[in-house]
Order: sequence, then C-alpha cells, then structure tokens
Amino acid sequence: MKLGDYKLIFVAIGLIGVLLIASPAIAGAIRLPGGEQFSELYLLGPNQMAQNYPYNIAVGQNYSVYVNVANQLGSSAYYVLYVKFGNATDQLPNNTLGTPSPLQPLYEYRFSIPDGMNWQSLLDFSVSNASIQGTNSQISTLQINDVTFNVDKPALWNSNSTTFTYRLFFELWLYNTQTGSAEFNNRFVTLQLNLTQTQVLVK
Repeated sequence: MKLGDYKLIFVAIGLIGVLLIASPAIAGAIRLPGGEQFSELYLLGPNQMAQNYPYNIAVGQNYSVYVNVANQLGSSAYYVLYVKFGNATDQLPNNTLGTPSPLQPLYEYRFSIPDGMNWQSLLDFSVSNASIQGTNSQISTLQINDVTFNVDKPALWNSNSTTFTYRLFFELWLYNTQTGSAEFNNRFVTLQLNLTQTQVLVK
C-alpha cells in the first residue's frame, strides 16, 4: 500500500470515531419522528385514584372527581374542556364521526399545557333540587364548583339496571391555530350517575 492509502484509512477511521462519540449529542439535537401524537383525557376519584367514583347520588350531597388532561402532541397546546349533563337517551359524542354531543355545555375550563405535561383540576358537583314520582325522576338544578345551573333533566326508571340514569361527561376541544377556533379533539369521558331515593319522594 502507498502512504496515501494509509492516510485515507486513518482519516476514515477518525471520522467514524468522531461520529460514534458525537452520536448521543446529535440524537439529542435532532428530534426524530416519534410515535403517535395525541391528547389524553381521564377522570380520577376523590382520592386521586382510579376508584371510588361517584355513582349513587342524592339531593344535597357533595361529590367530587379529578379531571386530567395530558399533552403528547409534540408541542404546547391550548385546550377547552366542556362539562355537559344528560340522561340515558341524550346523545353522547360520536367517536366514529368525530362529532361532539349536541348538548350545550354547562361549565368549561380553558388552559394550555406544554408538551409532555399534564393538567389536573378538582371538580365538585351536587344535585340541589330533584324529585321522583313513580317511574319518573327530574333533576331541576345542578351545582358545579359552586355555580348553579337549571338543567330540568328528566329520566325514566330503568327496570333492568334499577336506576334513574344520568351522565356527567367531559369533552376535550383543542385550539386550532390555523382556523383560530377550538375543535372537538374526539376525546371524552363519562361519569354515569344514579339518582337515588334518599330524598323525600313526591307521590
């Protein structure tokens, strides 16, 4: 081999060594394509655990859940979280079509989350006025975080589950910087509730 050939070999080995040493720094500086980008929405019970969710509810009693949103979108995001209330026949959001429930929101949160971080808030609610007459029930007023809403929501007795079924549910909307408006993020969670007969019944 000629001297020039040895020089080329040494230069090549040196370049490979530099790249191997620098590869962790390069990996940190260059963001390679990751997995799926998404937002998470979930509820925790009053002890911030995935248990002891309110179910049987009565007039004048306070209940609470922790609502959580996690941002895995790859950048900071601005969210709107709508709180809605309905009965067993009211339409929930449609995951297949990606459409929200047509029910009007009662309460809302607006917040931003950096990428890879999460947001949490305690939500307190109570039924302040309701009645049961035979197989019919009616929740007239509902309080969410000490704000009173007139809901006037009826429910029929379900003999199969032996419940008056209501739903408190949460829809996640994401702010679209291109359109300048919030859009349904196809994420929602539902808290199913049973209005019990611990209050005075109207006969």
